[in-house]
Amino acid sequence: MKRGGSSRAQTLIGAGLVALAMVMMAGARDIPSSTGYSGVGPNFLPWLVGGLLLVSGVWVVWEARTGGYRNMEEPSGAERGFWPGFAWMSAGLLANAALITTIGFILSCTLCFVLAVRGLRNADQAGARPSVPERGSMRQTALDLVIGLAISAPVYWMFTKLLAINLPGLTSSGWL
Repeated sequence: MKRGGSSRAQTLIGAGLVALAMVMMAGARDIPSSTGYSGVGPNFLPWLVGGLLLVSGVWVVWEARTGGYRNMEEPSGAERGFWPGFAWMSAGLLANAALITTIGFILSCTLCFVLAVRGLRNADQAGARPSVPERGSMRQTALDLVIGLAISAPVYWMFTKLLAINLPGLTSSGWL
């Protein structure tokens, strides 16, 4: 990529960060500022994130306008995105959103994890992908399922049992 095009793209990314920060801070203005736990109100985090985004965006624009990222390496990876991998990951996110109130947090997040990992694996092996599914693919999917459960179950229990935040569960016991 030419230096001018790179600098222009970097400037646009920085401007986008600044715009996102402004939108976030405008939204934080509408959140009540009454103090909550430890004197911190519910609008604290949106203001903090908005401020950090603003500083980051201004910094990116400044870097781009003063010559761009001078020691930036050439990007790695494929020339174009791998759409089947994107479709697997999108399916995972959409399934999670659609099923979380039906099958509960643990199972919907596990399904999201399994589908997202499938998409990432397919994208990683896009160039060397065999025409026939790999022999251990069912075993790998089962392992992904176990890993997804091992991640989502403790998160669910921490939020529901320790922090007393209600998340959709499969049963009314609060454990699934």
